[in-house]
Amino acid sequence: MEIKLSKGLDISLKGRPAEKMGQTAKSEYFVLVPDNFCGITPKVVVKPGEKVLAGGVLMTDKNFPEIKFVSPVSGEVTAVERGEKRKVLGIVVKRDAANEYVDFGKKDIAKMDAQQVKQTILDGGAWGFITQRPYAIVANPTAEPRDIFISAFDSAPLAPNFDYAAAADQEAITAGIAALKKLTSGKVYVGTRSKSSILYPGAEVVTFVGPHPSGNAGVQAHNIKAVNKGETIWTISAFDLILIGRLFTEGRVNFERVIAITGSEVASPCYVKAYPGTPVKDLTDGNIVKADYKQRYISGNVLSGEAVGIDGYLGYQSSQITVIPDGSDNDEFVGWAVPGLAKYSVSHTYLTWLFGRAKEYKIDARLQGGKRALITSGDLDKVLPMDIYAEFLFKATLAFDIDKMENLGIYEIAPEDFALCEFVDVSKTEIQKTFRLGLDRLKKEME
Repeated sequence: MEIKLSKGLDISLKGRPAEKMGQTAKSEYFVLVPDNFCGITPKVVVKPGEKVLAGGVLMTDKNFPEIKFVSPVSGEVTAVERGEKRKVLGIVVKRDAANEYVDFGKKDIAKMDAQQVKQTILDGGAWGFITQRPYAIVANPTAEPRDIFISAFDSAPLAPNFDYAAAADQEAITAGIAALKKLTSGKVYVGTRSKSSILYPGAEVVTFVGPHPSGNAGVQAHNIKAVNKGETIWTISAFDLILIGRLFTEGRVNFERVIAITGSEVASPCYVKAYPGTPVKDLTDGNIVKADYKQRYISGNVLSGEAVGIDGYLGYQSSQITVIPDGSDNDEFVGWAVPGLAKYSVSHTYLTWLFGRAKEYKIDARLQGGKRALITSGDLDKVLPMDIYAEFLFKATLAFDIDKMENLGIYEIAPEDFALCEFVDVSKTEIQKTFRLGLDRLKKEME
């Protein structure tokens, strides 16, 4: 089956990764950040000074203690970093040279029932990679999803090529799909690009044609079989599917992943192998353009990633690091009045639209204008390939009108689905943040 999406926008940026492997980062410390997992309440189960193996439990979810979050490496817990009101900011593990791991044993998925498969994923600390709709949070392990949707490509700016990154992981992909099929009485769908070199046996493969956000699992689910009130679906990235599959094929936690180092501030954009929680400075060391202006380090893509800074860490669900100019120290005199021959514009404000899609742009993180009144322009709907009135849903969420939110489709969205809307919004509103807060508040009201 093929689905063509006309709405959306591909932003052509400088810093696309070349299909070559850079030097693997040699990191001494790794950090598990609870904020990487939406919807959980962390409970730390280790103390500084304790030794852990790769796959050893560092924290659990207070509401669902069976959901475990584990160390990607073996070593010593050196710190549990906390913020205001003792909020857990991160659990720091110092890696040792032994590289020891918890042995879960290789498993034959065909001989396992659903509960055994679920328990293996929970014990191996990979459950946190599965997201549920509604609410766009870590999946409830006590619920059975109607269907499961896997996105096997990323359409975001400068996103890594999954076929290249996963070239050596066919066995893990096959095992991951087989495991997920045990967890639903419905179907497992895989959204992919045409002519993909990866095989997805046992899954319902759907080919998507169209611009970003066609690679978002939520957008794919909406266009295949939308979720309605009272239904639950699960979504997962194929990058994370590999990590689940390895639990069964290798019998151990192996969270190493191929990630892309991208952006206009990267001297040689490429791919590297890394573990989640790796310090950004170790991943980018020696590969950043020297500049006399501020640079922004992002875990993820420029639209929905998190600005973590040079002292931050690779997010547990991130498959790229992006470095762009920050722009906060750049003041342009009457910048709005110049021809803007090097500036990107969604509309035809600047003459650069004449260059078409071939031109690559160096864009910084500035808002390019102050906040202003919320304007109903229709621009948001032009880049959202979902049968949802984006502006009306956003206003309903701002007002927290539950009836309108439900009628307008709140249960099938995630903040990342509206990242492009935030980019083109002339009102400069924090659309993703508003939806995240609205979904969290709605969950408390409804449960």
